[in-house]
Amino acid sequence: MENKKKPNPIDVHVGGRVKIRRTMIGMSQEKLGESLGLTFQQIQKYEKGTNRMGASRLFQIAQVLDVPLQFLFEGLEPQAGRRGFSEDGPSFEPSEPFMRFMSSPEGVELCRHFADIADPRVRKRIIDLIKTLSGPPPRNDG
Repeated sequence: MENKKKPNPIDVHVGGRVKIRRTMIGMSQEKLGESLGLTFQQIQKYEKGTNRMGASRLFQIAQVLDVPLQFLFEGLEPQAGRRGFSEDGPSFEPSEPFMRFMSSPEGVELCRHFADIADPRVRKRIIDLIKTLSGPPPRNDG
């Protein structure tokens, strides 16, 4: 029986963020690969988290995608009860609902159009509208 190692959740998250940004700006995997001197297959592996990206590659990708390096790590949340360095795994995990939404066609489209809105007051009003439409926060009757 094959013993295939699962991708690290952080690698999957960062790869997903690369895919989100690439899609938001309308860049193909081929074009990103060309910009980095890689094949589109390598970009696919990065985006799935199958292959890890080193620090220099992350920096190059952030430059090509015109985002701060931190963008690639946004949405990672600390795991409960985990602090500092650990031998047994990452101390952060991806925010699943966020990544699911941002990987959906609706999430990508919403982000693409929202980013085109120049007026910060309009952006704020849209956020307020979404908060209103999503309903009140759940009660904590604990």
